[in-house]
Amino acid sequence: MSNNRRSVISEKLKEEIAKELGVYDQVKQDGGWGNVSSKTCGNMVTKAIEIANRTAENS
Repeated sequence: MSNNRRSVISEKLKEEIAKELGVYDQVKQDGGWGNVSSKTCGNMVTKAIEIANRTAENS
């Protein structure tokens, strides 16, 4: 699979969510997102959707 995909979520937001979920240290230590579990990635997506919904409700 190609790694040339455009990210929908900013790197800053990914980092903030990873910190909130307690996996940012792993990402930083490993030098990337490759070893983050699919479950954790799913949790990150869920959190990003929650943030987007809150933002839309407040607009």
